[in-house]
Amino acid sequence: MTRFALFDPTQFDPTQSDSAQFDSAEFDVETSRQLSALIDWFEDRGKARLLADDLDAVWTADFLEFVAKEKLFATFCTPAAYADGDPNKRWDAARNAKLSEILGFYGLSYWYAWQVTVLGLGPIWMSDNEVAKRRAAQQLDDGAVMAFGLSERAHGADVYSTDMLLTPTDDPDVEFTASGEKYYIGNGNVAGMVSVFGRRTDLEGPEAYIFFAVDSSHPNYVLRDNVVHGQMFVSTFALDDYPVRPADILHSGADAFSAALNTVNVGKFNLCTGSIGITEHAFFEAITHAHNRILYGNRVTEFPHVRASFVDSYARLAAMKLFSGRALDYFRTASLEDRRYLLFNPMTKAKVTSEGETVVRLLHDVIAAKGYEKDTYFREAAQLIGTLPKLEGTVHVNVALMLKFMPSYMFAPTEYPAVATRDDATDDAFFFAQGPARGASKVRFHDWAPVYEQYSDVPNVARFHEQVLAFKTFLTDSAPDEAQQKDLDFLLNVGHLFSLVVYGHLILESAETISRELLDQIFDFQIRDFSGYAVALHGKPSSTEAQQQWALGAIRKPVVDRARFDAVWSEVVKYDGAYEMKA
Repeated sequence: MTRFALFDPTQFDPTQSDSAQFDSAEFDVETSRQLSALIDWFEDRGKARLLADDLDAVWTADFLEFVAKEKLFATFCTPAAYADGDPNKRWDAARNAKLSEILGFYGLSYWYAWQVTVLGLGPIWMSDNEVAKRRAAQQLDDGAVMAFGLSERAHGADVYSTDMLLTPTDDPDVEFTASGEKYYIGNGNVAGMVSVFGRRTDLEGPEAYIFFAVDSSHPNYVLRDNVVHGQMFVSTFALDDYPVRPADILHSGADAFSAALNTVNVGKFNLCTGSIGITEHAFFEAITHAHNRILYGNRVTEFPHVRASFVDSYARLAAMKLFSGRALDYFRTASLEDRRYLLFNPMTKAKVTSEGETVVRLLHDVIAAKGYEKDTYFREAAQLIGTLPKLEGTVHVNVALMLKFMPSYMFAPTEYPAVATRDDATDDAFFFAQGPARGASKVRFHDWAPVYEQYSDVPNVARFHEQVLAFKTFLTDSAPDEAQQKDLDFLLNVGHLFSLVVYGHLILESAETISRELLDQIFDFQIRDFSGYAVALHGKPSSTEAQQQWALGAIRKPVVDRARFDAVWSEVVKYDGAYEMKA
């Protein structure tokens, strides 16, 4: 499970532990040890136990015991400034990404306990409250997990409309009493600290917002229910005159609003790596099953449509990893002067997770009934892969966010120093110093054109580049008019077209890590996807005659190359039997 490719099947040795197959060369000794221990913990439990616990909705208590024993979350989730001299503790997004991928590989419920801990810590690490920070660091060291109390039943994640109300008191030891209910809050049953968003009753507007920390074991914290059926505990909880001390307050006013959005910026990236892990495991299971199944005297994988589905799935999965890895580089290199991550981050959330859904659907079409069997990981993957595009804001919300960056990305490039591959063991302090959550229109990007031109000798890259240039023409000659700019249905389709341009850009920046044949195959599906969105735009009720003509002119057929397809298939089939979880 290397950064830009699936683990190398030619190096797979079934006589060794699965952690021995894990390529840890990019990590320091302790990181490698902890990730290897995590893999071995899952493998030692075995597939039957893993799947039975999912089917029986068993709370992940034994996993959290392992996390506490290994100090896994403490090591990975504590910024260096609060490590108390432990050289292994830091907020290192490169190793966090690998942890997220491994947890997704073995089950979304384990990933989810990690994800909501990350979200719960966001407002704490972003605050100036040293008491709360020290408390969080100690609780992590003791094995605690955290929770993020933002969403509500009536308002979702609409922070403008929170009904969690804080009333001032005359008690010098208790600044407010908090009352209200939060809904869809992971880890709400056991969290050591829950970061809760609310508003003061004595103020109006943005100045009323407040983020504060609560203890889920406090008697005024009332756990209502688990709102889903599964291993995850996605809680509804209420605060009933909960005493909020000065030491519990994390952010006030506009800073609280920024902390909510900036925390989601940090947490939403984990959705792409979680999706990658799930999709990888499903891919391994599907190719091993299909390639060894005989129908009508032939291997299933000898049927042309099956082989095409596997090649498409493999290309899409490789693209997911390429884009996500490169987006991570920009997040780790970010500063107040370079906020390109604000575009690439919602791309990882909306685009990459949607691609994971597409890959699992393609594979399910191949293995069919097998994908429903209770002794397959695939059943779990098929059931849960669709949750990731819908968490931390829907795809629609994130595509709408991407549109804010489209004018500057497409038409106003600026010079930046080259961004290197960032797998260095560094504490990513900027994650918790992102500044006010505003100013998207002022963010600038490096020029996307040169890297497309650099790979113009790859046939499908060149053909997709034609579509990119056509899209630029669309924005200058047939841009959405005033009415269409209020038509979200129309604009979201434009956003999907734009996302393909950005997706291709960052994939090309990582293209040296894959074969040219695979790169060409990736842009085969890019062309098909762009054409599909062009057809959809043509059919939108509000599309104009000029836009319809543009859409028809932007459709392209990928360059067909049988030798290229066969070369990619030869990469795919090497994964037959390369990984199978122990019974």
